[in-house]
Amino acid sequence: MPGPGSDSTAGTIVGVVVAAVAVVGSVFFGWDYGGFDEPVAVALGVAVVVGLLVYRRYG
Repeated sequence: MPGPGSDSTAGTIVGVVVAAVAVVGSVFFGWDYGGFDEPVAVALGVAVVVGLLVYRRYG
């Protein structure tokens, strides 16, 4: 996470994308985020976490 006083455009974009994917997946595809029975939702979640880790490490 960025330190105090910094503006994180990348963090804001990632947050908006994750929220949008969650809402669209829930409303239009019936995804349930209570477990690991939805492979697409889990894959997206893993991709976001890996992306954030790579960003923090090299960004």
